[in-house]
Amino acid sequence: MNPQPVDNGSEGSGVDLARAALAAARARGKDNGAGWSGNRRRNNNPGQRSGSGPDERDPQLLSSAIPRMIEDRGWSVPAAVGGVMGRWGEIVGSHISAHCRPVEFNDGVLTIRTDSAAWATELRMMAPQLLAKLNAELGTSRAAHGGREAAGAIGHLKVVGPGGR
Repeated sequence: MNPQPVDNGSEGSGVDLARAALAAARARGKDNGAGWSGNRRRNNNPGQRSGSGPDERDPQLLSSAIPRMIEDRGWSVPAAVGGVMGRWGEIVGSHISAHCRPVEFNDGVLTIRTDSAAWATELRMMAPQLLAKLNAELGTSRAAHGGREAAGAIGHLKVVGPGGR
């Protein structure tokens, strides 16, 4: 059943076209086994009733939405490492931070750029201690897991000199 608008020599009125479109949509819905009653409400949770109380669809404060979004998208580690990079001077000390800075974090590798080749060599020798300190700040060190083997959020330090890659 596919009703067509009455053709009396004109294009047909808007009401006739709307009726025909509605009838066609209902027929397609029945063909797909999804009969439309025209009185359906969206109800994602059958036990939950809509009402005047707050729910997850209400506007949220940014301070509560951002942490949830970071967790949902799997950005927890990069965000935590970004916090460590922002506090670099207080974590490693002013003497070390005067000569190097973190520049990138990808796939568990933190890249640190130094201002001289001598500082790059010095930092490479200090890498195990520095890595343990950084992961302790992130809460992902072995000590944070009771001494058990645990891979830290920062798995490796890549130290580059002033012109290095």
